Amino acid sequence: MKIVLVFLLAVTLTTSFGQRDTVSIIGVGDIMMGSSYPKPVLPPNDGINLMRDVESILKNADVTIGNLEGVLLDEGGTPKTCRNPDVCYVFKSPTRYVQNLVNAGFDAMSLANNHAGDFGETGRKSSMKTLEDAGIYHAGQLQQKYVIFEKNSIRFGFIAFAPNSNCVPLNDIEGAKSLVAHLDSLADVVIVSFHGGAEGPQHQYVTRQTEMYYGENRGNVYAFSHALIDAGADVIFGHGPHVTRSVEVYKNRFIAYSLGNFCTYGGINVSGINGLAPIVKVFTNKEGEFLQGEITPTYQTYRDRVLIDPEKRVIRIMQSLTKKDFPEVPVRIDENGLITYLAQ
Repeated sequence: MKIVLVFLLAVTLTTSFGQRDTVSIIGVGDIMMGSSYPKPVLPPNDGINLMRDVESILKNADVTIGNLEGVLLDEGGTPKTCRNPDVCYVFKSPTRYVQNLVNAGFDAMSLANNHAGDFGETGRKSSMKTLEDAGIYHAGQLQQKYVIFEKNSIRFGFIAFAPNSNCVPLNDIEGAKSLVAHLDSLADVVIVSFHGGAEGPQHQYVTRQTEMYYGENRGNVYAFSHALIDAGADVIFGHGPHVTRSVEVYKNRFIAYSLGNFCTYGGINVSGINGLAPIVKVFTNKEGEFLQGEITPTYQTYRDRVLIDPEKRVIRIMQSLTKKDFPEVPVRIDENGLITYLAQ
């Protein structure tokens, strides 16, 4: 019954605004569909069931975007080495697993993160080619910083950032503003993805300061997001902390500061709040101005698929975090996950 209610809410929102005048964009967090390195930790049946329970939800938008952790690679490449193996992981998923992203309805993937280069240039090229061959757009590597595509007569620009090698740099805010302004001149709606912020349950709050994690500058995601909206960004989806963070509306544009671990099979801790994540659907007008949004709560357990959470735990987490992080911003999240902005 709860799944049906979420679906009906989506239909009602789309119909009430009018399909021709409203754009719907779904964002989810980290996706790592199992790794064959250093020893195989792979889901049964090539992961065909990993997102099956939420496929109908993911497909119910004009554009659906996620963050691909690790590489899509079968053979070759040099695995990265790390100074601190206690906080270092290397992920490699078989290229055939891209079909799971196709089945789930993903239109574009961010390749800007600390695992996109896990197997060097060979891995990067394989990921990009595999996505392209499957008809999925990508952005965030220096070889392809952004992408422009059209769906339902709307021209979308998508760009991704991270504080990691060969990624479009998160910490060069002036450079990021320039790229976004250029993209804004070419597209109707500009979507930004970023991989930033410190990791873990102790880092759920948006500090509005530069965040350091194991000696790495993970950016000031608050200043970054506001600067990019000032430059022309319309919807911003963050990830990287491996937990969910708050949401904000700034200048009538939507920001999700972290969408957490969405579909991560083995190799990534999904215990406790690490296993709770939202599917966030944002409704905008054709100029990218926020109308409202909705959260579908999901959860993962160890080496299992993505499931709808009947307890709606991540909704309550996002309610609490948003009130604490942005008490001055009139964003409200109700018990069913409806996001409204009262200053409209």
